[in-house]
Amino acid sequence: DENGVGLSDEDLRAEVDTFMFEGHDTTASGISWLFYCLALHPEHQQQCREEIQGILGDRDTIEWEDLGKMTYTTMCIKESLRLFPPVPAVSRHLSKPVTFSDGRSLPAGCQAAVSIFALHRNRDVWEDPEIYDPLRFSPENSAQRHSHAFLPFSAGSRNCIGQQFAMNEMKVALALTLLRFELCPEPSRPPTLLPQIVLRSSNGIHLHLKKIH
Repeated sequence: DENGVGLSDEDLRAEVDTFMFEGHDTTASGISWLFYCLALHPEHQQQCREEIQGILGDRDTIEWEDLGKMTYTTMCIKESLRLFPPVPAVSRHLSKPVTFSDGRSLPAGCQAAVSIFALHRNRDVWEDPEIYDPLRFSPENSAQRHSHAFLPFSAGSRNCIGQQFAMNEMKVALALTLLRFELCPEPSRPPTLLPQIVLRSSNGIHLHLKKIH
């Protein structure tokens, strides 16, 4: 640890769990649902592809500086994270009582669960929440939105430590895929949502890939 003291077996297991499940499973879920969304919406898929081609030119590798230029691609990623948050719910142990704006309160010591999936589809927060619309995340449309309306990586002091890494991982995976393939849906096998700790589909996510020549 930071004091030079060795980690116990339990500490080591906790670290491995963090890397394996928070750093692998969640990102795999996020990339899978992103591909699904863009397969359903070829116009957004093509706009991402053109943006990526414009940034990379004739290169087929991605440099660190390229990632910050993928503005439309980032909006598409955020919109897929809104509709299909890899972690659909989180819970918190209350160290002190909490009183809500309507006067109701929860006592210290209880466990409070937050449904990120439900929040992201709340009609009081999002207009036409079932529709995939990346422009929700344009600077002008995001400016007036509450900071906690969009929580794919949770929020506060216990938020996801790897969120920037995960976003960059999704950008790289999407960019290298869209340069090579066109994503198309498989209408006969739509995914069936299975909201576990990580959001997945009980029957997989089936897409067609057409090679781009």
